[in-house]
Amino acid sequence: MPRQLTAIIEREGDGYVSFCPELDIASQGDTIEEARENLREALELFFETASPDEIQPRWHDEVYITQLEIAAG
Repeated sequence: MPRQLTAIIEREGDGYVSFCPELDIASQGDTIEEARENLREALELFFETASPDEIQPRWHDEVYITQLEIAAG
């Protein structure tokens, strides 16, 4: 069953880290696309191997991503 999940990708050192906040699962890659595909693979593997009892407590139904403007310095 297809699911729509969030992928947050940021540069870290010489590569990229990808993170899915709905399940607290992360991966990485040398490029943005590689980090994205590695996260997709990690998520698919998780859903293939995890039991419903393992998935349910990790699942976050509502994830909101926004930017904040703050006074710094």
